[in-house]
Amino acid sequence: MLASNELNYEYMVQTADMLLALIADISAELDITFEFINIGGGMGIPYQPGVAELDLTAMGQAITAHFKTFRKNHGYEPALYMESGRFMTGPHGVLATTAINRKDIYRTYIGVDASMSSLMRPGMYGAYHHIEVLGKDGAAGTEVVDVVGSLCENNDKFAIQRELPKIVDGDILIIQDTGAHGIAMGFNYNGNLRPKELLLQADGRVELIRRAEQVEDYFATLNFSPDMLSL
Repeated sequence: MLASNELNYEYMVQTADMLLALIADISAELDITFEFINIGGGMGIPYQPGVAELDLTAMGQAITAHFKTFRKNHGYEPALYMESGRFMTGPHGVLATTAINRKDIYRTYIGVDASMSSLMRPGMYGAYHHIEVLGKDGAAGTEVVDVVGSLCENNDKFAIQRELPKIVDGDILIIQDTGAHGIAMGFNYNGNLRPKELLLQADGRVELIRRAEQVEDYFATLNFSPDMLSL
């Protein structure tokens, strides 16, 4: 794929066009046909409010036109495969975390009970995830804060200098668009355990689809006892 989390559909069109040209050359040289091409992923989602969504209709029309031209010139048309995980699941997950402390020094830090072990993207490469404070819209005042986890790493941050409604201990923060690259990128550093996952059904029912990890899970694959040490 030519891009990652791309909102300009032309990148995906260019990838399809490039692969069609490539298999045309290979087909002519080896006298073979291809069952499919796979343009990979790259289809993005708008993590920040106000950002335009990927124009899926325009992308489909443009790629279809290239496939029709390929069929006209070569007498057959391969299937099109895509890897659209983020596009399919990203907008449909949130990470709910509770504010547990604050620190007011040269800037204000809001500590939460989640960490980058549950959502690595902001800490790993500064990715933006929109944050809402449950039940608060900012009408009673806002403040600029860093929202941070509890790991002993200075990049364990969900937001840096973000304007949010005023937060007190016990407030629930909703971190948006975590349906992709959330728990799948999770880890157990510092002994952190991955959270449970809940599924909101179309009829309003909420089902537990993954229980929270427990200490026993953390040690489940360890095959060691103190008497194995040679002193």
